Amino acid sequence: MKKVVGTFLLAFLAWHASPAQSNQKMDQFIDRLMAKMTIEEKIGQLNLVTGGEATTGTTVSTDVEAKIRNGQIGGIFSMSTPTKIRKTQEIAIKQSRLKIPIIFGMDVIHGYRTVFPIPLGLAATWDMGLIQQSARIAAEEATADGINWAFSPMVDISRDPRWGRISEGAGEDTYLSSKVAEAIVHGFQGDNLAAHNTMMACVKHFALYGAAEGGRDYNSTDMSLHRMYNEYLPPYKAAIDAGAGSIMTSFNDINGVPASANKWLMTDVLRKQWGFKGLVVTDYTAVNELTAHGLGDLQQVSALSLNAGVDMDMVGEGFLTTLKKSLDEGKVKLTDIDRACRFVLEAKYKLGLFEDPYRYCNEQRAKTIIGSAANHAKAREIAAKSFVLLKNENQMLPLKKSGTIAVIGPLANSGANMPGTWSVSAELEKTASLVEGMKAVLGDKVNILTHLGSNLLEDPTYQKHATMFGRTITRDPRKEDEIIAEAVKVAQQSDVVVAALGESSEMSGESSSRSELDIPANQQNLLKALLSTGKPVVLVLFTGRPLTLTWEDAHVPAILNVWFGGSETGKAVADVLFGDVVPSGKITATFPRNVGQIPIYYAHKNTGRPYGNSGDFEKFKSNYLDVSNSPLYPFGYGLSYTSFTYGEIHLDKNTLDSSSNIQARITISNTGHYDAEETVQLYIQDLVGSVTRPVKELRGFQKIFLKKGETKTIKFEIRVKDLKFFDNNLNYVAEPGDFKVYIGPNSRDVKEKDFKLL
Repeated sequence: MKKVVGTFLLAFLAWHASPAQSNQKMDQFIDRLMAKMTIEEKIGQLNLVTGGEATTGTTVSTDVEAKIRNGQIGGIFSMSTPTKIRKTQEIAIKQSRLKIPIIFGMDVIHGYRTVFPIPLGLAATWDMGLIQQSARIAAEEATADGINWAFSPMVDISRDPRWGRISEGAGEDTYLSSKVAEAIVHGFQGDNLAAHNTMMACVKHFALYGAAEGGRDYNSTDMSLHRMYNEYLPPYKAAIDAGAGSIMTSFNDINGVPASANKWLMTDVLRKQWGFKGLVVTDYTAVNELTAHGLGDLQQVSALSLNAGVDMDMVGEGFLTTLKKSLDEGKVKLTDIDRACRFVLEAKYKLGLFEDPYRYCNEQRAKTIIGSAANHAKAREIAAKSFVLLKNENQMLPLKKSGTIAVIGPLANSGANMPGTWSVSAELEKTASLVEGMKAVLGDKVNILTHLGSNLLEDPTYQKHATMFGRTITRDPRKEDEIIAEAVKVAQQSDVVVAALGESSEMSGESSSRSELDIPANQQNLLKALLSTGKPVVLVLFTGRPLTLTWEDAHVPAILNVWFGGSETGKAVADVLFGDVVPSGKITATFPRNVGQIPIYYAHKNTGRPYGNSGDFEKFKSNYLDVSNSPLYPFGYGLSYTSFTYGEIHLDKNTLDSSSNIQARITISNTGHYDAEETVQLYIQDLVGSVTRPVKELRGFQKIFLKKGETKTIKFEIRVKDLKFFDNNLNYVAEPGDFKVYIGPNSRDVKEKDFKLL
């Protein structure tokens, strides 16, 4: 016991030293510890197993307690509560030879018990302060429940909404995704990773997972280095520069080499080019899956993964069962095992686990912090600000708090679906449905009628796959026409119909790729029937991705996209529908007109025969015969209950050099009838370059508040660094020449001005 106390005291003293002294103390501490470790114990630190509380993969770890005693486990994820985690930690501290504490992880993706909007919805707030607060609250709750490692943020750029995991990221844009990544890392890790209420972030999935071929999960990615460095890698780099303590490998292969065996990616780029000094962990059984990729048996692929630069093996136990044999056979080096072991131990040291392995096991914190009223109030605020008003014909919204409203649709009465995908710690049974949330907000001011309207999906097997993990939506066994006819009778008794339609929470997320992105056909039939009543209809759209809404946009007078808003979805929807909150969300992934347009994104490049903006087909131009090139809703788009007028752009000068910046000014006026927020977006176009450049790139944004009738002048600084990109030789340069600056409420409706870089 004296040795344990001495070990903890040495670690404790390090926290009161300067950063350089702390690093030196940490190095000395780990040097001494590793000198005592056997090869088997070092390899044991590289083994991350599951506690099995949440289903995030198909493999379940076994004999966990015995392996802890034998020094064969470095970390556990999917285990919670201070009692359970303390009990498990005590096995390591009291019964293993070297008493090395365990790190405890969890998929804390968009909240913990208090759930915030799905990440695609969080990004739609364009409010980095709120996004950071959501991660801070998630860290407060998760650490109060014993957890100190979050497998978040997911920073994968995706320009293909068929990919279900687009819901877990910030969308299609490199710049915005980088800002979101920074905010989440700062929210999780705070200023002191060793504090009892901060946790280590894990950036995922490294790399290019969002560009999987065909939008099919786990699929291959083949990409030029030029595109990779300019469009897909920056958010990972931004998260690392923000101080993220760990990074997770992706499932996909990259130009023929799977990420978990990709030495160029894990060592040359991550370690050497970017200087990352944190922990590299695989995704769930990713090492084992290298065999299915065709790289060899478990021993071969485990050696490949370690040699590539991976430090920790999640669940598969290939490292645990084969690395000693590979070392004896000369297929791996002791220096690589030592490297991996050191990064695992450093993570634990930085989290303060050697100082106090039970620092996250405070029962009182768990009772007072998790799911608090204040946390739920913030979740409600953020949810309301994530919603995007896609259409509001004749100012149909907001609704009056009077009369009778029919809330109809398969998402109307399903509280379990409100948190959205990857909310593994949500208390589904305690989450209010849309109808329950509306009743809580409106009380007896409004008479609310409700009906299922239609099944989520006509095919019961498809619906079963789309409502896994406790997200069941009860099916009506009757024919769809009968269900719809009954719903129409309910609608006819109302003044206004709220149609709660779209996806269930598990129709997006991991392994939820879709080849068609329409609202399901039976739900569309319901919507048509509701419109035929002549009653005003509001479509409250639930989705984890951009959908193809061409028919809905043409026929439904009001469309409010609410994503999946988290624990307080129902109340937040009521807040916006009835005008207590004015919608301010803006989409961060382009909505296509049809699936055939995919990939569609705003920062595309011109061809040598660029398509004009007329919308008409032009022979021998880069366009479709059967549909416009333009999206249904462009990147950055979102309406308000008020109206904003943009003036012209004014530049304080029209030339830029390395010694000074250009200031761009624009006046924004609230010309409507509501006080509201607006996100002002700045884009840059490089007109002439050594390589082809995008037609626009987001390089700044400001979320502002304007009272009705108020005008503000907004200022942006344009700097040389805002013009930089990776050229064909991967040099990071800003090339002299002509540029345009665009400012507007979205990527399409912009003012423009010219300037030069000298």
